[in-house]
Amino acid sequence: MRIVTNKKLARRNKKITNYLFFGTFGALILGFVLINASLFTGDVPTNLTLIAQSAVLPVLLILTVISVRMTNMWARVPRPENAIENGLKGLSNKSILYNYYHFPARHVLICPQGVFAIATRWHDQAFTFRDGKFISRRNIISKFFSLIRFDGVGKPMRDAEFARAHVQRALDEIDPEIKVRPLVVFVDPSSEIVFESEPETPVLYADPKKSPNLKDFMRDAKRQLSDGADEGKTKNASLMPLSDKQIDAFEEATI
Repeated sequence: MRIVTNKKLARRNKKITNYLFFGTFGALILGFVLINASLFTGDVPTNLTLIAQSAVLPVLLILTVISVRMTNMWARVPRPENAIENGLKGLSNKSILYNYYHFPARHVLICPQGVFAIATRWHDQAFTFRDGKFISRRNIISKFFSLIRFDGVGKPMRDAEFARAHVQRALDEIDPEIKVRPLVVFVDPSSEIVFESEPETPVLYADPKKSPNLKDFMRDAKRQLSDGADEGKTKNASLMPLSDKQIDAFEEATI
């Protein structure tokens, strides 16, 4: 499998994440000193000081939220591109995985099984999937801290559909018959999902030791293609959905 990763973007954003972390930490110390300045000096705070103090908390909150989000996206391990690659070991060597080139599709896979836009989740917690929603199984305290950190699981299905639609628009100019499929992949092996209803978009683990996982999904998809090919309903399951020229055109237009 060929891996095409926007390493320049990944390195830059990881560096920004580190700067944000130390900058936010310094801002918290500075904000504490500013807010409690009157306690240290004994002076009555002026109107200007009060205005500055009232502005500190919102700024600190925004910095903290941005820092946490950037850390989760660009510094947290396992890295999604590595987890997906490991989860796809054994896939056809004709396959191509694109990472961080097609936002909002962070990961795009072209393989004999089709074209897939992948939305990932880093969350290492337990969920129940019911009626299209992921419901956290954490206790009240953990849910509270998750809420104030703004690190909820969000809407993976919606994100996967946005990603699919974006890649579909790019491919429509190359081959409108190709249909992009969305996937949701949880990359942390500690994640746990209890399915009480069937998701419209496949929800998979990157870890091949868990079920349902990315490797088994691709194996089943290949088997379905093979069965269809045997019946004369589809093309050969070993063929890529795009020709080499079409893949080159796709890369030229989007990378």
